[in-house]
Amino acid sequence: MNDFFDNWTVQVRKGLLELCILNALAEKERYGYELVKTLVEIQGMGVTEGTLYPLLSRLRVQGLISSRLEESSEGPARKYYALTKEGMKTMAIMNDYLEALNDGARKLRRKGT
Repeated sequence: MNDFFDNWTVQVRKGLLELCILNALAEKERYGYELVKTLVEIQGMGVTEGTLYPLLSRLRVQGLISSRLEESSEGPARKYYALTKEGMKTMAIMNDYLEALNDGARKLRRKGT
């Protein structure tokens, strides 16, 4: 049973991670490591830099986020990420879909008890 649950949680996290990135960027522009720290605070998310940066690259290629480099007084230049207009639209659609999916799952759970 543990293998099944472990696999299921991995799949759920994969599905939600992109939405969590978009939601985090809706608050404000963030640099990569700041995003990692923000997402790690979400219980069960367990994201690493090795997972995050390829997703950021893919979201940028898809036009959902933009990036820019900024010099830092505390070390190397930082790459900041922000939502694009298309990213805002997509994030809203994804949030609505997740809300509807959760509502449906809750209704089924209530019927089963």
